[in-house]
Amino acid sequence: MDSSAAPPMPLHDADDDFLWLEDIHGGSALDWVRARNAETEAMLFDDGYRAVEDALLEVLDAEDRIPSVTKRGSHYYNFWRDAEHPRGLWRRTDWENYASADTAWEVLLDVDELAAREGTDWVFSGTRMLRPADGEPHRRALVRLSPDGGDAVEVREFDLEELDWVEDGFRLPAAKTNVSWDGPDALYVASDFGEGTLTRSSYARTVRRVRRGTEPADSPEVFSVDETHVLAMVAHDDTPGHERTVAVDVIDFYNSRTSVLDGDAWRAVEVPTDVRVHLHRGWVLFSPQTPWDVGGRTLAPGTLAVADLDAFLAGDRAVTDVFVPDESASLESYDFTRDHLLLNVLRDVSSEVLVADPARGWATRALDVGAPLHSFGIAAVDDEDPATANEYWLTTTGFLTPTTLARGTVAAEGEPPSPPAVVKRAGAHFAAEDHVVEQFFARSDDGTRVPYFQVSVRDLPLDGANPVLMNGYGGFQTSLTPSYSGVVGRAWLERRTAAGRRGVYVLANIRGGGEYGPRWHRAALRENRHRAYEDFAAIARDLVARGVTVPGRLAATGRSNGGLLMGNMMTGYPELFGAISCGVPLLDMRRYTRLSAGHSWIAEYGDPDVPGDWEFVRTFSPYHRLDDDLPEGVDYPPSLIWTATSDDRVGPVQARKMAAKMRERGAAEVWYHESLDGGHAGASDNRQSAAMLATSYEFLWRRVSG
Repeated sequence: MDSSAAPPMPLHDADDDFLWLEDIHGGSALDWVRARNAETEAMLFDDGYRAVEDALLEVLDAEDRIPSVTKRGSHYYNFWRDAEHPRGLWRRTDWENYASADTAWEVLLDVDELAAREGTDWVFSGTRMLRPADGEPHRRALVRLSPDGGDAVEVREFDLEELDWVEDGFRLPAAKTNVSWDGPDALYVASDFGEGTLTRSSYARTVRRVRRGTEPADSPEVFSVDETHVLAMVAHDDTPGHERTVAVDVIDFYNSRTSVLDGDAWRAVEVPTDVRVHLHRGWVLFSPQTPWDVGGRTLAPGTLAVADLDAFLAGDRAVTDVFVPDESASLESYDFTRDHLLLNVLRDVSSEVLVADPARGWATRALDVGAPLHSFGIAAVDDEDPATANEYWLTTTGFLTPTTLARGTVAAEGEPPSPPAVVKRAGAHFAAEDHVVEQFFARSDDGTRVPYFQVSVRDLPLDGANPVLMNGYGGFQTSLTPSYSGVVGRAWLERRTAAGRRGVYVLANIRGGGEYGPRWHRAALRENRHRAYEDFAAIARDLVARGVTVPGRLAATGRSNGGLLMGNMMTGYPELFGAISCGVPLLDMRRYTRLSAGHSWIAEYGDPDVPGDWEFVRTFSPYHRLDDDLPEGVDYPPSLIWTATSDDRVGPVQARKMAAKMRERGAAEVWYHESLDGGHAGASDNRQSAAMLATSYEFLWRRVSG
């Protein structure tokens, strides 16, 4: 049944006593929020909490963090927050300065100063620069600013030489906007232009070409999609020699159509909608999410294939495989230098790097970059600058290894490789010498081996007395990989119980994620969603079976889709956990498509407006699972549910309703906290982040540390 043909669900469900909490800024709802916040703060915010908050803020504000940069022309751009600049500085430098131990920066925009001057708590959300004429420096940029940390942004034109806003320049009001330059005097703008211009997912349905000096609402529409789709996007590719305008109809999270502007008409790249398409110079790259029959053969899900774009548009279906997954390996990401394609591969959730050579038929070879049980990020420095054409950035991180940034050059085939040179090293923020990282596999209910990482002291006593924190996500083909976190180190790994036991951290790689490519993700879609929750529960049981912990000492945390995971742990597996932190969560899966951006996630979860879908969606809707009786003698674990008023992606109302309903159902210990701003991230600056993280970690530690 087509969801668009389903009868609308009534706004007020007769069996929902907490719909009034959906009035995000309503007086009664906010009074309830303030009362719950006061209770949580009175319970938790003591001297011990403040010490943890200060320790985490020290990590977040540390001067020895690596300032990540993007090269544009001769400059390296960075956005930076610290104690003196909580809202941040947009700044730049040159290579010699960046590579030095004491980098001198040129400040382009002080967001704190801007916020104070304009009386709006601006949150920096990125930039898009205009390509200059050959030989000229970059002069113009579009700056995205969120008024509250949410997804809605204001867009303004900035002069990179005058270091000020362009007088009478482009300026778009706050909305969920995507924008692309089309030369110096025009933009492609996907935004809210008034009635009928948004999809049901709250994103842009139409794209307009806005010329300098004209009103966006009066500008001609160049592309549009059905309102039941997620969003419309148009971008101009200004790569010299490969200039083109591309439109994407994002049907749902896993289906889209890509078209190239040919004269005045859009010319589609004819592939199944679940084949991901990426255009780069004269090539088109494909990554199918399900088996794809093309050119007389079948490409496996997760394959990366390439073809000549003009030939493919003309009907030639010859494609070349660049990467083919196997049972243990999947493609995490890729990027181009001038002469090579860099592939970041996960093998049993540890990174490997391959180099593909287009001149040799896309043959691949390994790039030796580091140790197992680590994560590598590899990206081109600037493939258009002849001086850096085949150079790459390599970021290395691990649970116990502070992040390192190196820069190297891809050697031509047959030339001896040289190791990349370290440019920056982040500082260590907890004592890791006595710790070890191990990988284990649990057996889920259907027999699937599910990997997880365990970080603990060496020779960990296996007597069940260790406080353990599990972290999970399991959705949207997102992979959780090893990474260094001074926050986790200080808030959990370094801490000791009264008996001297230190915390154990566990990262769960459950189905629904992308750790093994599309097959791992699709195994937990829609009616199979329960597999993600069975996987997480299997890891919890494995930790107990191995003697690492017992349920009363096992904490779990997750946010967003991970918050939905936590909701299902509360209601489906309460006997396995001693405490749960559930952040910015989805929880009411009956109404999620009608709240904030929820309609865009139907491909992941199903459509509750379709009766056949609601039959399975209800089984993983925590808000409705509360109506089921728990087994005798089992109670909900102590739970903290937290969110942000300004979250315009998931929204705060599901968290509110879940906490209220759990309290009404007599749950012994349910706590709630809601930040007023911060958007879906839950925080807009480092101080807010430290407070949010300390609230979650301190709550969990106190409940399971004994």
